Amino acid sequence: MNTERKTTVCLAFAGDRIGGSHISLKGLLDALPRSQYRIIIVPEVAGGKIAELYSDYDQVADPGAMEKPFAVGRNFGIGSALRTLPRMFSRARMLKELGVDIVHTNDGRSHASWAMAAKLAGSRMVWYHRGDPDARGTSMIAPILADQIVSVSEYSLPRRRWGKLKSARVIHSPFDVSVSVDRADMRQRLIAELGCPDDAIICGYFGQYIVRKRPLAFMDAVAELERISDRPVVGVMFGEPKDAPLFAEMQQRLGSPGKTPPVQLMGYREPGHEWIGACDALLITALNEPLGRTLVEAMLVGTPVIATDSGGNAEAVAPDCGIIVPMDDAPAMARATLDLLNDPERRDALTQRARLMAEKRYTSEHHVAEVRKVYRELVGTLRRPKSHAGRRNNSSSFTTS
Repeated sequence: MNTERKTTVCLAFAGDRIGGSHISLKGLLDALPRSQYRIIIVPEVAGGKIAELYSDYDQVADPGAMEKPFAVGRNFGIGSALRTLPRMFSRARMLKELGVDIVHTNDGRSHASWAMAAKLAGSRMVWYHRGDPDARGTSMIAPILADQIVSVSEYSLPRRRWGKLKSARVIHSPFDVSVSVDRADMRQRLIAELGCPDDAIICGYFGQYIVRKRPLAFMDAVAELERISDRPVVGVMFGEPKDAPLFAEMQQRLGSPGKTPPVQLMGYREPGHEWIGACDALLITALNEPLGRTLVEAMLVGTPVIATDSGGNAEAVAPDCGIIVPMDDAPAMARATLDLLNDPERRDALTQRARLMAEKRYTSEHHVAEVRKVYRELVGTLRRPKSHAGRRNNSSSFTTS
């Protein structure tokens, strides 16, 4: 009879907005054997979207929830961490009473809120970094308080490695590598909607309309491609406006009424990979993206990627699985796109390599195996008391659901 105690993993969340990291994390949790792991979710907002997403798992109210949570997207450092100090003791007590072995956090605000509490409780902390390399929390706090730093790409890790950063690991986000698209059928659907000729070059943009994504740079590249190509060109932008002044400038560039612009705004649509598959090329103009999901989805569905030399783009398409061009260089992006599409043999070889690489590098199985390896190593370093039956059990003063 196997009497080995389960490993208790606590996932703490700040805010209540669901993003790609939450979806990836749910895939990980769903793949963990229930016979070996007990999962506890601590949402900042009880009954909110995150709580609903992880409703299959035990949930505990955050005893140190802040009246004014950290703002989404705002940098934090020592000052932000100090804001959590009055609440760390109640959180540490909860972690101890629940017998939590590992605290796993996935975003900057959660790192800042739970790092010290995990340290006080004697739990091991997995600091999963998904942001840019200049994040102050990862460069200043994580090397001291985290037990294992994990990053979605090499690019995301700070250049100066000290403390726990020296042993940081890269574990790529998981994707459904089994996805497939009838590219010819989707392309015809898109052509019919656009009313463009069959021989048109269709370039895709997928993402929010925000400065970091560089939507204006995409429009510039499409305009340049239209100028140098003998074939009709249309750019399709799938996304939503999140920056009013930027969106106003985009609309101004689309041309006057009665003139067909080289770019069409398509709105937000799901499933996104099907519409990526309808495009002849995916143009990625974003700045400092650690690992773009649309880039990997394009690799999986056979759409060639032309991306700027910024963030983790070059890392994601290496070796020779996409085209990298200088940042904010519309002529270079346009010329690279045209040269690739005018060489079907080269294009097909590139997309085939990209598909094989994505299937190998971004599988859910690989992601789960690597994270479980981290968990096993951290649990192995815990100094357990001679009898942990009293300390580490499922009964406590904290209510789970």
